[in-house]
Amino acid sequence: MESQEILQKLQPIFRDVFDDDALTVDRQSNASTVQGWDSFAQINLVMSIEKDFGIELALGELEDLKNVGDMVDLIGVKLNRKK
Repeated sequence: MESQEILQKLQPIFRDVFDDDALTVDRQSNASTVQGWDSFAQINLVMSIEKDFGIELALGELEDLKNVGDMVDLIGVKLNRKK
């Protein structure tokens, strides 16, 4: 799955987790640019991503993520390993 496809699939997940139908995220989006992105929202976001993409994200991997772009790249790596 290409990065753009992953980002498109993440869009409704972010909208659901943050309860904002108008929310748009891009590769530069992060906890300081998305209203309500706190530790609780992070947990919900990770759980939703794992469920929707059928992958598992380790805590150590999550600590290194600086923005949505890093998240997209990590999801891409995980999906490629599943093939």
